[in-house]
Amino acid sequence: MEAVTGVDLEVGAGERIALTGTNGSGKTTLLRAVLGLHRQVDGEIVVGGRGCRSAAEWAWRRRACGWIPQRPAPGRFPLLARELLASSGDLAEAERAAERLGMGGLADRPVGSLSGGQLQRMHLARAVGCVAAGAGVLLADEPTAALDFAGQEEAAEVLTTLPVTLLVVTHDRAMAARCDRTLEMAAGQLREVS
Repeated sequence: MEAVTGVDLEVGAGERIALTGTNGSGKTTLLRAVLGLHRQVDGEIVVGGRGCRSAAEWAWRRRACGWIPQRPAPGRFPLLARELLASSGDLAEAERAAERLGMGGLADRPVGSLSGGQLQRMHLARAVGCVAAGAGVLLADEPTAALDFAGQEEAAEVLTTLPVTLLVVTHDRAMAARCDRTLEMAAGQLREVS
């Protein structure tokens, strides 16, 4: 069964796109395909004018695209929050973002000991570090889901003011309202809403 079919999407540099739709409609699969986490793709996915036919192109894509997962998992191995931030490519900027998000004092804690909202904020700070390290595209999958209302507003502000192309999966109407376009996935198909 195909999770996504017949998607033809062009996103301009610096554009902010909200992807909405019911659970299971293919939103996350689409983001994961852009990242190269789903390699069984018919057609072509081009980011920054580059395809992904070689290992070098896949490596470039991983640096060019920042990623905020839907339900950040602490992972199998003990990982400190600071190590998560360092994986952004620009630890100093990620640490500054964590500080602004109220997470600075938690950098030496294992990610497995953080609450869902704290871990979400750490991933947001990591994404800021990815952008500082040169990522021109940010893919975010439900980045406000684990946050309270104030946290949702803060995350939406951070995400929509970063100097990147943003593709964000969201059920948060306030987040979608901050984007340039809203697209809806339904049964693996994509249509423009606004």
